[in-house]
Amino acid sequence: MKKPTSKRAKIFMSVWSVLTLCVVCFSTTAFATGGDPITVVNNLSDFIFSAIKAIGIIILGWGIVQVGMSIQSHDASQRSQGFLCLFGGLVIAFAKEILAAIGAV
Repeated sequence: MKKPTSKRAKIFMSVWSVLTLCVVCFSTTAFATGGDPITVVNNLSDFIFSAIKAIGIIILGWGIVQVGMSIQSHDASQRSQGFLCLFGGLVIAFAKEILAAIGAV
C-alpha cells in the first residue's frame, strides 16, 4: 500500500530538485591563470588586508560612538573603553602600513 506524501515533503523535494538543477546547469569550470604564483599570493594578501582594514574601520567608528556617548553621559569607564576601542580600531585599520613600516611585510 502506497503512503500519501505530505505537503512538506513535496515542497522539500521541489526545492531540492530546483537547487540541484541550478547547481548542475549554472556551474562553470574555473581555470587557473597559468601566471606567476607570487601574484596570486599577493592578490590574496591584498584581499585579506582589505578585509582587515574594513573590520578596523568598523571598530574605529564604534569607538567614536562610544567616546561621544561617554562625553554626553559623563561616564569615565565608558570613556576609557571608547578610547581603547578607538585606538584598537586605528591599529587594526592601519595594520598593513604598520607592518610595512617595521619591515614585516
